[in-house]
Order: sequence, then C-alpha cells, then structure tokens
Amino acid sequence: MRFNSNQNRTKFISNLIILLFSFYSGVSFAKYENSNPYIGLKSLSDVIKWRLDAPPAPERVQIELSSEWQDKDFAADDYAVWIGHSTFLIKHKNLTVLTDPVFSKRASPFSWIGPKRLIPPAVPMAELPKVDVILISHNHYDHLEIKSIKKIQARNSSLQVFVPKGDMGLLKKRGIRNVFEFGWWDSKQLDNVDFIFTPAQHWSGRGVFDRNKSWWGGWLIKTKLKSIFHAGDTGYSQDFLEIRSRFGPIDIAFLPIGAFEPRWFMSGQHVDPTEALKIAADLEVTKAYGMHWGTFILTDEAVLEPRKQLIKLQGPAINTSSPIFTPKPGEWLDLSN
Repeated sequence: MRFNSNQNRTKFISNLIILLFSFYSGVSFAKYENSNPYIGLKSLSDVIKWRLDAPPAPERVQIELSSEWQDKDFAADDYAVWIGHSTFLIKHKNLTVLTDPVFSKRASPFSWIGPKRLIPPAVPMAELPKVDVILISHNHYDHLEIKSIKKIQARNSSLQVFVPKGDMGLLKKRGIRNVFEFGWWDSKQLDNVDFIFTPAQHWSGRGVFDRNKSWWGGWLIKTKLKSIFHAGDTGYSQDFLEIRSRFGPIDIAFLPIGAFEPRWFMSGQHVDPTEALKIAADLEVTKAYGMHWGTFILTDEAVLEPRKQLIKLQGPAINTSSPIFTPKPGEWLDLSN
C-alpha cells in the first residue's frame, strides 16, 4: 500500500489501532462480563462500518484550563481538582486519592502514535502533593498508564494502588508495589474511609489476547458523613440503581460525559450527556462533575459537544435536581458543602 503523505500513513495506522481495540470492545469471549452481558456487543462488520462511515476527525480544540489550584493549599481537606480526562486529585479525611492517572502525551501503548492530548495535565505530576491511594477503574490506556503510576510511587513510598481483579500481575510485573485487587462490591478501609469497587457497563483489554481478562468498574469513597463516587468508563445500566440501593444517595459524583458518538456503536460502553444525567438521578447525586471529555479525541463527536449538550439539557442555570457541572481542568472544587 502506498501513501501520499506521512499524514495519510499516520491516519491509516491510527485507524488500524482503533479498529483492533474496537473489535475487542464488541466481542466477548473472556473471564469477566457485565451485569447484562448482552448489552453493547458488536460484530466485526459493525466495527468496519463505523470506521468506514466515520466523519472527518474532530477539530483539535483546547478547552480552557484554570490555574486556581496554584493559589490553594493541598494540605486542606475536602477538595477535588480535575487534572484531565478521568484523572482527579481528591482529598477527603486527610487521605489524598488520585483516580486513573494518565500524564503522558498519548493514551496509547506507543509513544509515537495513538490519541494525543489536547491539553496538558492541569496539575503537573511534579506539583502533586503526597498521594496515599491510586484508584484504577479499568486497564484501557486512557485510564491505566504504567509509567505515570511508577513515577508517582517513586515519590510516594507508602502509596497503595487499587486495581480491578485481573490487573495486579500487570502492575507487579512492572515493579509497582502495594497493589490490591478488587472484584465488584469488594472493599478496603483506610483510616476509617471505605473504598468500594462498584459495577460499570464496559470492557477491558490492552492487547489482542487479554479481552475481558480483568474487571472494570467505578469507585465509591465513603465515610459516615460523605460519599464520593468515580464512575470510571461506562454505558448506562441498572448497576447505578443497585449502587444507590446499597449505599444510599451519593453526595459527590464524577461522571463520564464524552466519547459517545456514534450512538449505535458506543452506547453499550460510553454514556452520552443524557444518560449521564440519568445516572446522576439514579444515584440521587447532590452534585456531579463531568469527566472523560476535552482531553483526548477518542470518538466522532466534536471536542466541545459534551458540554454543549449538557448546557442544552440542563439549562444555563443548571435547574435539574441532580446537576452535572463541567469544571475547568485545574479548578478547585470544594467538596465540604
């Protein structure tokens, strides 16, 4: 095959990577399944149809970052900072938690190809405070980056890393210590704070032969006075009603709102803003924040489309009972109220 330019060659390779991982997102033949194993299954012909019918790649635009975190004290309690994509810095009950830390330029097994960041991490790794716990929702490259975890642990010797069942070996093989595996509903308590791994509608895999050989899910951080929920990656399912049934209404939630087009292909694995609001309602969330948008181009919708749709659905005054806000990366989110 001949290419007219390096750009066409890069696009071709990118499409091959997307095709490979998308195919494995639609074929289930491994160890773990969703609570409804029939949602979201796609055939290889569906994957090919999506890639052949895909519109031109969305324009690479940058969302606005905030430097507000620079004027705050990381030693304070009850705050969160969106670093980008699904990475949040969360402080609660004097425990500092980092979710799905990805700090590299690409969400990819390769340094030279794959989804490239639109924005830098809002808080550079070198500026992070001491981190007590890393929470991993699943092992896709835009959520689990070995290099970032290793660098953070090198600066935090007592760091604990909580991962879905099936991922411990991957991290230990790369020299990461203090790794703990969780199945759905498994929990661990640190300093009177419960960390509970909860179900989500998604899939896992980092290569050709590990499709669904580790689990995926969300994380609930719970004390007697507060509950903080990070949904990870998910399509809509009844799992969120079950979470609400077991643990009561959720105070703070971080919910995905991006990577949702085309709906006929993505709905089983990624919610759109309408479904994100439905999750917020199912959980009876007091306040939610949108994530999984504005950092990498993974699907067909425009970069700013998730926020535009949320504004349209909720109104500029955010008049829903379980609202989802879209903070700027780097904005200081007060979780004390």
